[in-house]
Amino acid sequence: MSAPLTEPTSKSQFTYNWIRERILKREFNPGYRLVLSSIAAELGVSTVPVREAIRRLEAEGLVEFERNVGARVAMVDESEYVDTMQTLGVLEGAATALALPHITDEDLSRAQAVNEQMRAMLADFDPAVFTALNEKFHRAICHRCPNSHISKLVDRGWERMAGLRSSTFSFVPNRAPHSVEEHDQILRLIRQKADPTDIEMTVRRHKWRTVDAFRKHSH
Repeated sequence: MSAPLTEPTSKSQFTYNWIRERILKREFNPGYRLVLSSIAAELGVSTVPVREAIRRLEAEGLVEFERNVGARVAMVDESEYVDTMQTLGVLEGAATALALPHITDEDLSRAQAVNEQMRAMLADFDPAVFTALNEKFHRAICHRCPNSHISKLVDRGWERMAGLRSSTFSFVPNRAPHSVEEHDQILRLIRQKADPTDIEMTVRRHKWRTVDAFRKHSH
């Protein structure tokens, strides 16, 4: 059990972080009932900061209230997943294009190494780890984006994705080898100093192909 905190604000923030982390890590799966008294007892706080934390998480779409049930981890909404992925594709494409003048050889080497890890996993596939590496790859090539607003939106997109699906690739495993190949293509274009618009659209299409694969798998 975590040590009780003294400041009310700290208790609320601590509780929020604790619940949110468990939702994103899928320790609390979609549909999991969030019992205020149980969480309060676990954390050594009153139900007030728990209620405040759950309200914040509801505003973020990670928690929902069901009549006669109470608070629970939000169920996966297919349309929300598709919308988030499409939006993230646009944002990542723009962030990568803007980052191009600032990307270093070390950044490219790091991204290539991550992609090689992903390639090595294809034979013994772990979708959750593969998804985490996929995020790491994209962050490596767009983290130097000088537009802080776009960077923050990219971060929010990835956080939202984590709340919707613990692993995209568990739903479309056949997409994984194509994703690795497309990563190679993106890195080639960056090294060749291709037109920034071409790189932006390549990153966007890469994300949107995953959406297309998910839609085909779901119907």
